[in-house]
Amino acid sequence: MTAPSTFGLSNEARNLHWLLSNLVEEVPGVHSVTVVSSDGLMLLSSDPGHHDPRPEAAGTANGPKGSSADLATIVSGVGSLTVGAAKLMDGGGVKQTMVAMDEGSLFVMSISDGSLLGVHAAPDCDMSVVAYHMALFVGRAGHVLTPELRSELRTSMESAQ
Repeated sequence: MTAPSTFGLSNEARNLHWLLSNLVEEVPGVHSVTVVSSDGLMLLSSDPGHHDPRPEAAGTANGPKGSSADLATIVSGVGSLTVGAAKLMDGGGVKQTMVAMDEGSLFVMSISDGSLLGVHAAPDCDMSVVAYHMALFVGRAGHVLTPELRSELRTSMESAQ
């Protein structure tokens, strides 16, 4: 994981970066993590500066197509799809979505105000451990994701890319 620069960020933003880094480093099988806002913009990423648009670089990192923005796009789309499905089925709010694939797993969990936490993990990861650590992140991060902090995080992501 590439450690993002937190120089000049507020204490809350630095704490969220630390929580995200800790999730990737401490949970076995986790490849990459992202937080997206309700409008689909990436707020945090485990590899914010990693983006190589060359086709031959696709698949060289542990994230989808090697780009943190790809994971954010996938998380936003899956989140939107499951919210729509829940509305059609009168299922209430969506708490967590999990997609198990042959070569990996995708977890999406609601944070607050429509923000989402997305995790791309190895296919043999312990899903209950990943879900537990995601719930810890959500519990710690949900109350601090104010509009001001989201704006600060967006600005920091734009400057990192």
